[in-house]
Amino acid sequence: RGKALQPLFKMSYSCSKVGDPRPGHPYKGGNFCAFLPDNEEGRKIAKLLKKAFECGLTFQIKSCNGEERVTWGFIPHKTSWDGGKARNGYPDAQYLHEVGTVL
Repeated sequence: RGKALQPLFKMSYSCSKVGDPRPGHPYKGGNFCAFLPDNEEGRKIAKLLKKAFECGLTFQIKSCNGEERVTWGFIPHKTSWDGGKARNGYPDAQYLHEVGTVL
């Protein structure tokens, strides 16, 4: 496996904004962890993911059982180091190319 980069995003409670499911209502945050390989391509993707986060593209707010909560957005993330593509993990030979294309 080698070393893996692990971006950690912590989203706290806040109020939603225009464009969210229920603007002005509070939403529940959470901790989100994603895995990238510690190699040249993984570090390049990490920089792009950071930029996407800063632009507000990494997460979205969804209604779930009457509660607003933060969830992953449309950018695919590897949330497990194993389990393969079907479980959002590695091995997945195409992931870095696919996420690079989305970014």
